[in-house]
Amino acid sequence: MTPLPYPPARRDDQAEELHGIRVPDPYRWLEDPDDPATKEWLDAQQTLFTATLDKRLAFRARIAELLRSGSVGVPVWRGKRSFFMRRTPDQEHSVLYTVDPDGTERVLIDPMALDPSGLTTLDSWQPDKEGRLLAYQISVGGDEESNVHVLDIGSGDRVDGPIDRCRYSPIAWLPGGEAFYYVRRLPASAVPAGEDQYHRRVFLHQVGTPSDEDVEIFGHGMEKTNYYGVGVSRDGRWLTISASRGTAPRNDLWVADLSASRPESPALVTVQEGVDAQTSLHFGRDGRLYVFTDRDAPRGRVCVTDPQRPGHEHWRDLIPEDPEAVLSDYAVLDELGSPVMLVGWTRHAISEITVHDLATGAKTGDVPTPGLGTIGAIIERPEGGHEAWFSYTDNTTPPTIQRYDARTGRTTLWASSPGAVEVPPVTTEQVVYTSADGTEVHMLVISRPDAGTGPRPTVLYGYGGFGISMTPGYSASILTWVEAGGVYAIAQLRGGGEQGEEWHRAGMLAGKPRVYEDLHAAAEHLIATGVTTSAMLGISGGSNGGLLVGAALTQRPDLYAAVVCSAPLLDMIRYERFGLGATWNVEYGSADVAEEFAWLWSYSPYHHVREGVSYPATLFSVFASDTRVHPMHAWKMCAALQHAQADPGRPILLRNETEVGHGARAVSKSVDLAADQLSFLAEHTGLRGG
Repeated sequence: MTPLPYPPARRDDQAEELHGIRVPDPYRWLEDPDDPATKEWLDAQQTLFTATLDKRLAFRARIAELLRSGSVGVPVWRGKRSFFMRRTPDQEHSVLYTVDPDGTERVLIDPMALDPSGLTTLDSWQPDKEGRLLAYQISVGGDEESNVHVLDIGSGDRVDGPIDRCRYSPIAWLPGGEAFYYVRRLPASAVPAGEDQYHRRVFLHQVGTPSDEDVEIFGHGMEKTNYYGVGVSRDGRWLTISASRGTAPRNDLWVADLSASRPESPALVTVQEGVDAQTSLHFGRDGRLYVFTDRDAPRGRVCVTDPQRPGHEHWRDLIPEDPEAVLSDYAVLDELGSPVMLVGWTRHAISEITVHDLATGAKTGDVPTPGLGTIGAIIERPEGGHEAWFSYTDNTTPPTIQRYDARTGRTTLWASSPGAVEVPPVTTEQVVYTSADGTEVHMLVISRPDAGTGPRPTVLYGYGGFGISMTPGYSASILTWVEAGGVYAIAQLRGGGEQGEEWHRAGMLAGKPRVYEDLHAAAEHLIATGVTTSAMLGISGGSNGGLLVGAALTQRPDLYAAVVCSAPLLDMIRYERFGLGATWNVEYGSADVAEEFAWLWSYSPYHHVREGVSYPATLFSVFASDTRVHPMHAWKMCAALQHAQADPGRPILLRNETEVGHGARAVSKSVDLAADQLSFLAEHTGLRGG
């Protein structure tokens, strides 16, 4: 077969020596998106990509049809108002609504009304404690650089903002709605060059005053990559501040009694500092402090103590660790003769909710749920009550909101996704396989019930990082693939959170190679059990999952026919220099440290491309406005693979999309991306039904 006419990419003899190792980097020039040579190369890659993909329209139509289900979010209650998100079948973005005390439903924030181009996203929102004001955060073009605005909920008028540099900022309102705590980066002029993505601080903002007058509360002199959390109790008495270095699975935690110190100068008391655990606090209406922690309990537990004695030595178990399930959430229902706590769990990534006596923690029952799927946050009214709301989804069920009434013990449907769609029948099986070191790993395998026997084109998906669990959920892409006759498998790899924090830590830092072994073992299991063959097997992953499939294709090119690698990390020697990379060295390690460099060097995909190897057909999809993972990773890897590829029948392609980023995007853009990815996988695994 005639090789594709790949755009020429200059190979430089550039290298540096790190810890006694020569590290070549022939495509470093592609790190500069403003270089005319880079722009020319990217334009040529996009032209090549557009000319080579088939079947896109057929997949696009079905994905778009299945996404007409729309979506609905869990309600949040403040005062006499509720707030929730909903997307109707024809909307590009979810819209924020409120329900007034008289029952009238109104639109509060519609991203398309703010920007008809669809490039503006609503990143987060938080009403004040009385339900009179709303702080909300928006960004444009996928850059996730949120600006905070404040809206008068009654009139719909904007009364404050914008406050910039608020990416990932929590909002913690003080009672009365006159002020809130939030997190903001220092201006670029106040930090060393190249560090403007870091150096966060906690501030106190008085509504209606210039943000330059905000009082810095916390963070001075601390680690530059710290993320901060901040919260104020319902009654306004207690302030909590947490700090974690980047994405580390641990946090320091402080609390202040605002009745004994001023909001602008809180007297903080240490709850935990320098402890290798994650802990959060909830101040109950019953006067107890509830502690949610994985300290001495990697699967999680809930403890209680006196708010005046928040230290670890005073904690008493209320909900002990379960050796077989991961504690994920809880809610307190206290307007009952016997108040209860609802506790959310995941067991091998399948959700359940149990009911416990609030005083003793003893289990008294279970909350009925719609099926074996995924439950989102459990929300109660902050002023107390007898009811709670939670979201539910599974592989064939668009998101629904369920209401549980503790007086009757019944769960009822509160709201469905607003669009009616015909979902194809699928069968989901949870299988267990053995990884290279003997560890048992779970995997969900989704297929058509009438698929019959014999191997079929299969997509194997994984993530394996940051303690994130792969749980069942409604996916137009998965349903489209399975309906067309394929199989979709989701492996619950180490590095995720499916089995608690120990499972996460088994796949981070020096243990990262175990994640790749788990993926290879999943592929071998699918082949050995007759589900597929290596010639019919594709793998797919994004972000950290892009690193996963990038490592997989370089380690076992014989095992996979096709790869979709989206927004990936691939140059693990230089990843800390770009985007938010420096916040992830707690997960991966740093090339500046000799031992950790050795971990990274052992698998860094870009550095393991070898000439003359038959690599799988590979599609890189990246986003020009991605401020988390710089697209240079995929650009350099694409150039390296195009140069090295020995099999002309397995193309290496790059899909480079502008005006979108790593996270939220308009529905139509999501449809286009998914259709392109499925089309590529179908072509190179032999799926004909699309």
